[in-house]
Amino acid sequence: MEQKIHIVCGHCDAVVGLRSDRMADKPRCPRCHVELIDGKTITLTSANFDKHVSRNDLPLVVDFWAPWCGPCRQMAPFYEQAAQTLKSRLRFGKLNTDDETAPAERYRIKSIPTLIVFRHGKEVARESGVRGSAALVAWLESVLTRVAADAH
Repeated sequence: MEQKIHIVCGHCDAVVGLRSDRMADKPRCPRCHVELIDGKTITLTSANFDKHVSRNDLPLVVDFWAPWCGPCRQMAPFYEQAAQTLKSRLRFGKLNTDDETAPAERYRIKSIPTLIVFRHGKEVARESGVRGSAALVAWLESVLTRVAADAH
């Protein structure tokens, strides 16, 4: 029997249960019908942040950023590329620290861009500063390896 995983829809924030063997079948949210595993980043807000952090069974990478931040804008296309590359293994979200201050304060974001990887509501990795696409994917692959080892 295949394992069931939960994915929070990036469009309507519904928690959707999927069989893990259906991940490659382009599953859609039963509520809003948007593709669940599309490789796009999710806009996180103070209202939906906790649900995405705690209810996704796939680890969630959050980019804490601001529109005025040059390094944040520089890293944005690399982050988007990583989201496409790792879409079946990670969820990717972005939180504008100017508009959504509560989560940024709770996680003591001191500099941006800062990336935090969450697994079942807990922070498992953090990095600050700009990373190119290859370096970002390599770092995330190492985090996934460590998370998988900790789960066993």
